[in-house]
Amino acid sequence: MLNKLNNKIKKNTEILALSLLIIITIISTSYYNYNKKKIYNNFKSTINNIYLKKTITHLFNNLEPKYKKIYHEVSSGETFNSILEQYSINQKEILEIKNKLSNKVNLDRLNTNQKIQFTLDQSTDIVKDFLFQISNTEKIYLTRKNEKHEFNQKILITKLEKKIDYGENKIIQSLYKSALDKSIPPSTIIEFARIYGFQIDFQRDIRKQDRFQIMYEIFIDDNGKIIETGNILFANLKLSGQDNSLYYFDKKNSEGHYDKNGKSVKKALMKTPINGARLSSPFGMRKHPIDGFNKMHRGTDFAAPKGTPIMASGDGIIKKAGWCGGGGNCIVIKHNSVYQTVYAHMSKFSSKIRNGVRVKQGQVIGYVGSTGKSTGPHLHYEVIVNGKKINSQKLKLPSGKILKGDERKLFETKKIKLDVLKSEKIIGLN
Repeated sequence: MLNKLNNKIKKNTEILALSLLIIITIISTSYYNYNKKKIYNNFKSTINNIYLKKTITHLFNNLEPKYKKIYHEVSSGETFNSILEQYSINQKEILEIKNKLSNKVNLDRLNTNQKIQFTLDQSTDIVKDFLFQISNTEKIYLTRKNEKHEFNQKILITKLEKKIDYGENKIIQSLYKSALDKSIPPSTIIEFARIYGFQIDFQRDIRKQDRFQIMYEIFIDDNGKIIETGNILFANLKLSGQDNSLYYFDKKNSEGHYDKNGKSVKKALMKTPINGARLSSPFGMRKHPIDGFNKMHRGTDFAAPKGTPIMASGDGIIKKAGWCGGGGNCIVIKHNSVYQTVYAHMSKFSSKIRNGVRVKQGQVIGYVGSTGKSTGPHLHYEVIVNGKKINSQKLKLPSGKILKGDERKLFETKKIKLDVLKSEKIIGLN
């Protein structure tokens, strides 16, 4: 009986102890969680404090490095002074930099996209060093000599390696896109189109599945980056199965591209002064899109996106570059005593284009727009022969030069060498 009682007391004691342990654990846990939540809420409140936020933001905003690298690409209309002034460089500093550069470059005429690079001490707004791009291969580097406004000058020359590349492809959508797909540089594609612009209308003469071949010079730096492009040595447009091969001949006074028979592709005027455009309105009678009545259209309209480059169709002198009433911004070129050409509705002219300037055939003179009396972006192009406006698309132009004698022999030798080089490029030997 006594043993039973002892066992019962012992068992109840164990239950009581366990219960107490559980109660203590619950209370401790609750207290811990309460304090944890309280601490978290206090921390959250501190973080969200608006004054603390402002203080932290101010501190981080002012933690700038002492020196800052500035990279600037010249935009249209910018001057050397205006560029440096926007970075808080004082006039004395600007004058010293200009004096150091002026013996090498004309700072009054900056080129669009020309690159300027310098290191600025943000604590004093003083230039530590200055790099000015003269050309793709030449730069002027100025380094501060001392604390005064004095600089040392050094000319940096990038040595380029000449290589010859080759590409060919089917023309699926356009020549430009098909050539880009083969990583041919845009400048080379434009030159390719210009060469054939004397005899081919790229809008109407090109058919899907026609092919092109092109072998051209490139100049690369030590990193293998193309810095400049050179001459197109060989070109071929295979149209409807017919080859139209051209070879580059570099003899002085006869430099240019010739067909396999030694005949220059260059003519008095290019067939069209714009590439990739659609003939939207031919020469002749038509209902005027704005005036609404039948009127003689004494030019040819080429529809193209705004900003498309317009080329001089032949060598000549700018007779007029300005506003032409209904023609908007227009250019008139006098080629010789017989031929003149007119380019109307331009958005803008190329730099350095003004009255009296001499231009070369294929040179970009302006860009497609819709200025004047116009319903949309296009080029209105006129050809004037002996004072009379004629249909440019039916104009029979004098053919280019034909190589003869010793020049013809030299050309034939050059042609064979280019054909061999092309074959090596095709099979991967060179």
